[in-house]
Amino acid sequence: TQGAQPVNQELLDWLAVTFRTPKAQGGLGWDMKALIKLIVTSQTYRQSSKASDIAMKTDPRNQYVSHYPRRRLEAEAVRDQALALAGLLSPRIGGPSVYPPQPDGLWIIAFRGAEKYPTSTGEDRWRRSLYTIWRRISPNPTMTAFDAPSREICTIRRLPTNTPLQAFVTLNDPVYFEAAQGFARRILREAKGDSREKIKWAVETALARPATETQIGALAKLFDSELAELRANPDNAKHLSISSELPLPAGTDAVEAAAWTTIANVLLNLDAVLVKS
Repeated sequence: TQGAQPVNQELLDWLAVTFRTPKAQGGLGWDMKALIKLIVTSQTYRQSSKASDIAMKTDPRNQYVSHYPRRRLEAEAVRDQALALAGLLSPRIGGPSVYPPQPDGLWIIAFRGAEKYPTSTGEDRWRRSLYTIWRRISPNPTMTAFDAPSREICTIRRLPTNTPLQAFVTLNDPVYFEAAQGFARRILREAKGDSREKIKWAVETALARPATETQIGALAKLFDSELAELRANPDNAKHLSISSELPLPAGTDAVEAAAWTTIANVLLNLDAVLVKS
């Protein structure tokens, strides 16, 4: 009652009629999955977020969906994507909730020491965020930072925020740090050629689009400086490249792995990786 009338009423009417029409008559027969598939495979949904000059003049507020509206991934997808790029995300379906890392002591405070948080290890540590244990009295802080609802009430639409805390999470949280380590090992294992070729592969894997010379040059400069600094501080290299859950593969140079971990950490924090566009 307080919003504007839709500018695409005919399209909405067509979707509604198609949704209710029986499949035998060419409709969707109240099939929700079919409706979602119809929408996400449409040309409008799959278009670029880059607005043309004509679109900026004729549709500056994007009322006619002339370009894709850029928006950050949901909290669960931010974590799952990082683990997927790292090659760590578990594809297993079903089973009990899991306990990915979170700051120590949260449950001790919330439950007055009556319950402890048994941090998961192995595959359970990297299962999809859908399976993360959820306690309303002490929600997962990583999910909360990215605006996941508390589940105390039904949330029809999430309202995204942008805060410095989100960058601290993706830079330093154990889950994302391990994702950077995993992605670095993928680079060493799967990318071919010299460091610039490896960077090109990593950028294109993370962004799903061709890498530019500007991106490659900036990351190559960072890689060379990190490699030199870490060779002078091998203890720091071990801290960056090795964790309790991800021991260094046999024959892998800890210094080189640490330098690639830095590159992977930068890539996982790019706006283009965290934002759907």
